[in-house]
Amino acid sequence: MSAILVLGAMWGDEGKAKVVDYLASNADFVVRFQGGSNAGHTIVTNNNKYVLHTIPSGILYPKTKCLIGAGVLIDPAAVIAEIRQLEKAGISFKNRLVIDFRAGIVLPLHKQIELKSETKRRGIKIGTTQKGIGPAYSDLTARYGIRMADIENTDSLKSNIKNLYSYHHLGISKIALAAQIEELLEYWKYLKKYVGDVEALLHKIASQPGKNILFEGAQGTLLDLTFGTYPYVTSSRVMTDAVGIGTGFSARNLDKVIGVYKAYTTRVGIGPFPTEIADETADYIRETGNEYGSTTGRPRRIGWFDAVAGRYSARINALDNAVLTCLDVLTGIEQLKICKGYKYQGKIHRSMDLDNTQMLLCNPVYEIFSGWDAHIGNCKELEQLPLEARLYIEAIEDFLHTPISLISVGRDREQTIKVKAKKR
Repeated sequence: MSAILVLGAMWGDEGKAKVVDYLASNADFVVRFQGGSNAGHTIVTNNNKYVLHTIPSGILYPKTKCLIGAGVLIDPAAVIAEIRQLEKAGISFKNRLVIDFRAGIVLPLHKQIELKSETKRRGIKIGTTQKGIGPAYSDLTARYGIRMADIENTDSLKSNIKNLYSYHHLGISKIALAAQIEELLEYWKYLKKYVGDVEALLHKIASQPGKNILFEGAQGTLLDLTFGTYPYVTSSRVMTDAVGIGTGFSARNLDKVIGVYKAYTTRVGIGPFPTEIADETADYIRETGNEYGSTTGRPRRIGWFDAVAGRYSARINALDNAVLTCLDVLTGIEQLKICKGYKYQGKIHRSMDLDNTQMLLCNPVYEIFSGWDAHIGNCKELEQLPLEARLYIEAIEDFLHTPISLISVGRDREQTIKVKAKKR
């Protein structure tokens, strides 16, 4: 049995879906373990584009089974719409999807609460996706949440919804309550064939020789609820150890942890971003890389590669390897920069030991690299890349203290360079 984890190493949108899709050709199972429909994973293969939000990226391989762990939030309407859209595109779900019965449910109430909460915030907003993810996780923590298994029983579902509204000091009419229960029961009729025990299934798989499991992270490490740039973070745990929290399959069972980085840095929403740039180069990268949120459509903030944040992420995730994506986007830029330190009040910090205010006031310390003009989308080997690109990759690898195993030079599945392991 082989168990590999792929997770985002920065602020999300690193291109995890393409990496998972690339590796899933050898996977028997692909597993989501946190987040919900606030995730947006884009895959391009054979000139077809697929945008996934809750369904694991392995669904594009007919023989791969996809598991959604208990730590993932399910928006029933959104998941059903996603399944139907993929089926319309010719993707089969027969005996290929299992949703853990413990997974929490996102209700319309959660989206209303999130909108109201964001509106009420004084000063800077968090910049959530408005998918109701934060309030749904909060309700589960407060032990008022509703889970997949709760939908099946009408009587307890009625009681649970009434208690949830009461907890939020809200009322719900008998008509509205009946309508919501009826709607959820309709969702259950559709989804019940997919509901099962992912925890038990994973341990059963682990006892079978030759099976390969691929865990797929959502969001990015720097958005982790505890170790991200709090409070500008997501509402779930995103790091390596979240695998056990979200599936019941301990991270101690993992054979390899792979962190995904872009060749530059992006961030969606509010929060500190030391290497952010707002000039013609940023506009060029945004348009060339189509840097707009696949969930929200919001333009992503653009910055140079942040090796300080990258090394921090590699350390707390105990990465075995790194993947570098979107290298092709940098083609045509004369000069590239890598941040190797944050200068604050005369001191250079080489780890993320500054608070948010200090990160906003710090000045990035850069190392400068020459860019390249040659088109690299057709490169199949590392040696085929321009010398300048190879030097840039080597520098990132050195800064991260982590070997780079894959390099993406285009959006398509085939535009991926596998890097040979270096001799030690």
